[in-house]
Amino acid sequence: MHAVVTMIDVANAAGVSAMTVSNVVNGRPHVREETRRRVLDAIDALGYRMNVAAQALRAGRTGLIGLAVPQIDRPYFGQLAAMLTERFAAEGMRLVVEQTGASREGELDAFYFSKLRMYDGLVLSAVGLGQSDVDLLGLGFPIVVIGERISDRHVDHVGMANVEGARAATEHLLARGCRRIVVLGGNVDDTDVSMPTLRTEGYRQALEEAGVPWCEDLMAACDFTMEGGAQAIHLLVESGLEFDGVFGLTDSAAIGALRGLADVGLRCPQDVKVIGFDDVREARFTVPTLSSVNPGHVEMVDAVARLLMHRIQGVTDEHENVIGPFSVVPRGSTGD
Repeated sequence: MHAVVTMIDVANAAGVSAMTVSNVVNGRPHVREETRRRVLDAIDALGYRMNVAAQALRAGRTGLIGLAVPQIDRPYFGQLAAMLTERFAAEGMRLVVEQTGASREGELDAFYFSKLRMYDGLVLSAVGLGQSDVDLLGLGFPIVVIGERISDRHVDHVGMANVEGARAATEHLLARGCRRIVVLGGNVDDTDVSMPTLRTEGYRQALEEAGVPWCEDLMAACDFTMEGGAQAIHLLVESGLEFDGVFGLTDSAAIGALRGLADVGLRCPQDVKVIGFDDVREARFTVPTLSSVNPGHVEMVDAVARLLMHRIQGVTDEHENVIGPFSVVPRGSTGD
């Protein structure tokens, strides 16, 4: 086995003090360029690697932030991870992404592993965990929860205007003449607080305000994937159900709906108008381009970073509940 190369070995090889080596590897100023070069050459020659764990214990920081999301391959979460990576990089932090599978156990594992791996903080997209689980998250570890399942004064939370945004999306379809609007993934379970139930509530409010009857047949089962959206359209058409609008509770479902409509020979937006929710980047590249609800991506990412950095830095503000500002983005799928 090879002997472990220490900072003292590097210092001896470069003819400098161990403190000078520490200054070089940590990027501190006031080291002469010639000295810096000698130290770097010695590091390369000896194969020295910093003991990051020991360094983290001394500094009390690792520079790592965890992001736990239900599914990495969903466009929304991919976009979220990219934006948070860039935002935390501006704070000198690196983002590590984990997949929870949308389960309570997976989300708790992500939380516990974040502490074991000495992450400085965690951004948790809670789907399986609920309000009753807040105490399990413990106190003293920096965490920001995103999503709808947890909104508690004992934890920082950043969410979307789900009801209001869904109501605006439905109003957008109604204003363009739609009266038979399918909801992909709709859920009317009043005992559950989740993205599907909240967005379905917004849909129902818009119909009620417009005097349009709500029809349970227009609630189409969907798993919020593109495949699920396309399959839902196929099943609706095969059942003979008539509809002139589609509200996908996520953009993935709505993009799948565009594919499904094309498969069965229905034109969008001439025969059926479609709108989604999330305004992912892919929405601008579908044919036709997808109208969607932008939930305030930039503002939400900024809020997540601000709140988590405050906790990491020991700022003792009251916990916050931040809701992003939404806007409807009209595009080709609704005739705009």
